[in-house]
Amino acid sequence: MGLNISCTLIFLCDSSLNISFLLLLHHLCSPPPNPQPVMGTEMVMVDEIPFPPQITTAKPLCLLGYGITDIEIHFLQIKFTAIGVYLEPEIVGHLQPWKGKSGKELAENDDFFEALISAPGEKFLRIVVIKEIKGSQYGVQLESAVRDRLAADDKYEEEEEEALEKVVEFFQSKYFKKDSIITFHFPATSCTAEIVFATEGKEESKITVENANVVEMIKKWYLGGTRGVSPTTISALANTLATELSK
Repeated sequence: MGLNISCTLIFLCDSSLNISFLLLLHHLCSPPPNPQPVMGTEMVMVDEIPFPPQITTAKPLCLLGYGITDIEIHFLQIKFTAIGVYLEPEIVGHLQPWKGKSGKELAENDDFFEALISAPGEKFLRIVVIKEIKGSQYGVQLESAVRDRLAADDKYEEEEEEALEKVVEFFQSKYFKKDSIITFHFPATSCTAEIVFATEGKEESKITVENANVVEMIKKWYLGGTRGVSPTTISALANTLATELSK
């Protein structure tokens, strides 16, 4: 496997670990799950963390993909977050050009995930913390990933910089204890994102991102195909949607 210096490594700013050393390590992921479309009522366990199979925002959304972010160091796997991707089931209707493709083929096709991201309908991400970190570390990771994508598309202007700085500032004072939850809600009716942070013992806090370019790149950070932050989540989502498209 080639060296993949993922921004996930920023999670490892722990006093017991040397970040300069870690940046030389391979970013390895655990074998992807093999999910089926989640339409039942039982909780879905993602690395022992329960995810509801359905949530309701403006309308019911189904858990169609899930996975983790992690790294393996000398055969020791360190897990950072568990991720659940909730989408409108009707989104499959907008992905018909990929009907008949296998999950593996879809997971490797960035055009497919571009279509998924741009397809109309609500999208909701639920991220649960496994390894405690500072919110500032997560904010730096998000900032780096979003800024790099914006710059690559020549969309990083003053408005995007200001919007991204507000998101980083939102996370700056947070502490991500184990089982803390970060959610990203992307409404169907606007190009905005609502980010909510909830942790035990404190009131939840939220921020709305109104810059459409920044919102798009946040989606791509988690749902961006081969460039997504969690290969296991991308693989699981591809497998589920391949199954749905085959019906």
